[in-house]
Amino acid sequence: MAEPIEFFFDFGSGYSYFASTEIDDLAARHGRSVRWKAFSLGSSFKVTEAKPLTRTPLKAEYVALDWARIARLKGLSFTMPDGHPHAGMPALRGFHWLDAQDPALAVRFAKDVFRAYFSEGLAIDDATAVAEIARPLGADRSAFIAAVASPELKAKARAAGEEAVERGVFGAPWIILDGEPFWGWDRLPMVERRLAEASPAATA
Repeated sequence: MAEPIEFFFDFGSGYSYFASTEIDDLAARHGRSVRWKAFSLGSSFKVTEAKPLTRTPLKAEYVALDWARIARLKGLSFTMPDGHPHAGMPALRGFHWLDAQDPALAVRFAKDVFRAYFSEGLAIDDATAVAEIARPLGADRSAFIAAVASPELKAKARAAGEEAVERGVFGAPWIILDGEPFWGWDRLPMVERRLAEASPAATA
């Protein structure tokens, strides 16, 4: 069995949002699975001394334009959230809480959070608001809120950021395919080509 594609993402990353809508289908076309890995870009920024794109002079206006046109291209709803970016720690920790129970459920949660944040302005820093995204998926609201405030989930979120840094991740989305890293939504065609080259049909 081929190793899963690793998909590192940050809930405050617009490019992660766009990649999240495509990565599973892309992998499935080549008989591969995806391991979703939520982390905070803040962990990488501490090492690279970078800043969020929307808080970087010259880049901010371009990124707002770019995200809007990608959304139009892909037929996705998009509105820049007020005060973007938000750290979204309740969303990050909530993903890890659900992931420990049911990875597939955590992926559904992640996709719903992305959609709600980038189209409806979901307050991803508010545990109560994020719990409402998890509730239709069967998560107990009170248990969710308690979990994301727990020392255990805080430690797990920190560990996820440390793992990302240790593996050389400095941006999001970050995809690792058979040990090869790809940074950015716009690298998905390269990921697909690499998958095609690695398929049994390509090597027969």
